[in-house]
Amino acid sequence: MTVSSVGSSGSGLRNYAIVTAAYWGFTLTDGALRMLVLFTFFQLGYSPFTLAFLFLLYEAAGIGANFIGGWLAARYGITRMLTVGLVTQIAGFLLLSAVSPEWGSTLLVTWVLLAQGVCGVAKDLTKTASKSAIKITESQAGGQAEGRLFKWVAWFTGSKNAMKGVGFFLGGLLLQLVGFRYGLWLMAGALFLVMLGVVFSLPAMMGKAKASASARELFAKSKGINLLAAARVALFGARDVWFVVGVPVFLYANGWTFTMVGAFLALWTIGYGLVQAAAPSLVARSRDGLSREVPAARMWSLGLALVPVLIAAALALTPPDPTLVLVVGLAVFGVAFAVNSSVHSYLVLAYAGSEKAAEDVGFYYAANAAGRFLGILASGFLYQLGGITACLLGSAVMLFVCWLVTLALPTQADAPTSTVRPVR
Repeated sequence: MTVSSVGSSGSGLRNYAIVTAAYWGFTLTDGALRMLVLFTFFQLGYSPFTLAFLFLLYEAAGIGANFIGGWLAARYGITRMLTVGLVTQIAGFLLLSAVSPEWGSTLLVTWVLLAQGVCGVAKDLTKTASKSAIKITESQAGGQAEGRLFKWVAWFTGSKNAMKGVGFFLGGLLLQLVGFRYGLWLMAGALFLVMLGVVFSLPAMMGKAKASASARELFAKSKGINLLAAARVALFGARDVWFVVGVPVFLYANGWTFTMVGAFLALWTIGYGLVQAAAPSLVARSRDGLSREVPAARMWSLGLALVPVLIAAALALTPPDPTLVLVVGLAVFGVAFAVNSSVHSYLVLAYAGSEKAAEDVGFYYAANAAGRFLGILASGFLYQLGGITACLLGSAVMLFVCWLVTLALPTQADAPTSTVRPVR
């Protein structure tokens, strides 16, 4: 190995570590934000459907932010887009902190909806830039390390979700200790420090490439990317149809405190993140990076689809403690969902072309945001229609759709620009 290759390898690992740390900081505050908004407005007496509505623009804005964010990251560099995402999140926090319970209901909901939209743009600009950086930094690391791409993706995604879980707990804690407004100010200050670290630590032009010249070219993805995007819509819709409104409201209505609910969601998300990080050891590996990984995606999708059906059936038997049934059932759901999510996150980078990885990732996570949007939209409606059982059955339907889509995934890279490293 030459001195230059050693330097390149060290630079790639260093940049990967910096991007991961920055995204940890962002995710911590993003998870806390969800709890701050949910519990504050639940205390003010808003219905489950209205609570879901408050998050709709947050997710809808993410669809466009992911899609255009991938193009912008390719054109202007990942570091710049990561910085823009962090600054936008700070602006969203400051907008939300101006809210007053004394405002009329219409003005208050509209203001929160718009501020949440700003935070949604921030989250998905940051996510697209950060996850695109994995492909770039892994290439910078050089060599033919077995399974490194899958391991880096799994560690990044898993650790990020563990931090989101800590964020859920932090949100409940901040609400209890300092309140809504001061909690947002503290988080804005922390993100400002993270932003300074990104600006002064990462190469300004990292990930810059020739961006697509037309909308048609931007949408012309490979079969693998397109099918994964469709599966992602169903997969994350199936999670958020119960996760955002149904479970927190159900647990609170059954005697849990805000801190207890926040702690459960935190532990669930941390556990989910740990399983994601361990996913490479749970999935059969292949030399070409796809021939075993794609069948694994199909198997885990089918297994996951059965879990909410079984939870709903157990609740229908009217157990003495329905919250215990739900908590245990969702723990099983979390394991299967984590492996599914990790395998999908790996496959999108395996299918993606190196030249425009940011655009491919942005397209894929636009589908992710679309799934969350549909899940949140359905969650408030289904909970008011049939409680947590309706949410779980809605989740099952979406997951069976996800499984059907994965049956069509190619086991070979089908785009001329796609590059799949052997992972064995």
